Amino acid sequence: MILANGMRYDSAMQDSILDSLSTRLNQTLEKPAPSADIVIAAIDKLGQQVAAGAFDEQIAGLQIDGAEKYKDLAIRLLRRDYLEFKVRTELGSDFSTDMVTNPPPGLAQLRVLTRPLGVLLHIAAGNADGLPAFSVAEGLVTGNVNLLKLPQADNGLSLAIIEALLEIEPSLAEYIYVFDTPSSDLAAIKRMADLSDGIVVWGGETAVAAVRRFAHPGTKLIEWGHRLSFAYLSGDVSHRELADLADHITTTRQLLCSSCQVVYLDTSDMDQVRSFCDRFFPVLEASAKQQQPKTMGAVAALTLRSRTDRLEALLDGGKAKRWQSPLCALIVKEDSALELSPMLGNVLVKPLPRERLLQVLREKKQYLQTAGLCCPPEEREALTQRLIRAGVTRVTTLRNMSASLPGEAHDGEYPLRRYLRTVNVELTTQTDDRLQ
Repeated sequence: MILANGMRYDSAMQDSILDSLSTRLNQTLEKPAPSADIVIAAIDKLGQQVAAGAFDEQIAGLQIDGAEKYKDLAIRLLRRDYLEFKVRTELGSDFSTDMVTNPPPGLAQLRVLTRPLGVLLHIAAGNADGLPAFSVAEGLVTGNVNLLKLPQADNGLSLAIIEALLEIEPSLAEYIYVFDTPSSDLAAIKRMADLSDGIVVWGGETAVAAVRRFAHPGTKLIEWGHRLSFAYLSGDVSHRELADLADHITTTRQLLCSSCQVVYLDTSDMDQVRSFCDRFFPVLEASAKQQQPKTMGAVAALTLRSRTDRLEALLDGGKAKRWQSPLCALIVKEDSALELSPMLGNVLVKPLPRERLLQVLREKKQYLQTAGLCCPPEEREALTQRLIRAGVTRVTTLRNMSASLPGEAHDGEYPLRRYLRTVNVELTTQTDDRLQ
């Protein structure tokens, strides 16, 4: 299904719509972009519809655990006060106001304008339902025309959200085009890319590499790739902090970029690592029992993961010591490499003394995201700075590793800034020698 200018079309119309898209886009770009205030007001009303249950059926159809938390997060992200705070934080309160520079005497003044990139192509990943609509919302707030290529796993929620937004604010219809183009149709995706000033790509290395191959050299690439996150524990850790870490692991099932994949301990002593596991595993298991998956797909995935992990334990000959139950596992390794865990409640535990922290983490510098830090208060700032120098882009408490915190950047950058460009216009006067 395709959405163009607020109307649905059959997927068979794709080539015909793409044939006329350049003309349509140029007609839209000739007009002033909608203000952020108009867009935010419409999104706020959309959030009210979500809160009232307008999309409960589609959300239930996602077949994910924690659907209510998913809905609560969507409501918060769509609220006017949240969006206005996001715009102020990322762009400043006067980003839409033209400025005039004051250079040294004798040099020309410039008008400094902040304007949309123009046309954004959003290539959404299939591992976060509803994400495509949020990506488009960011493009709208910054005044861009948005072409959205839906992931093949999309269940219709993104399209339903976007259509509801256009019912609220019909003037946005010419700023959103949605295509259900399969990823295998590279010719069509390239046509969309050629019409775009920027390409927003969500996904792993394969998706990003594919976009780099077909994107025009002058097109701005805005990549939101997969990331690795970890917990770093130094000194005494309270039972409450262990419970926070366990709840984070079991509620996210380690499927998010901000989810803990490795628990690092500030030590080189493997006896201390094993003692930690003796203490932490009962806490993790108790949390896993409270957070047992309810949907058939999640139960099947957990069962498969548990069976696979048991087979791997047999194959590695006991090299990696395990604390294990059907619902979760701690897997101890003597190396310190940051890597993806088996996930679904199965977390790696490794030694990493702070003196080697930067050396080890820099090996995965392009993937670093969140560090959940637990340490004595007097050491927190020093360890935070060490983590930052290693390349980490978020430092949080264990509880908030995957929380969406107001005003935070995404992978070390403010998204809205990446969807804008700065234009300079020289100011001239009638006394300019060239005009005499």
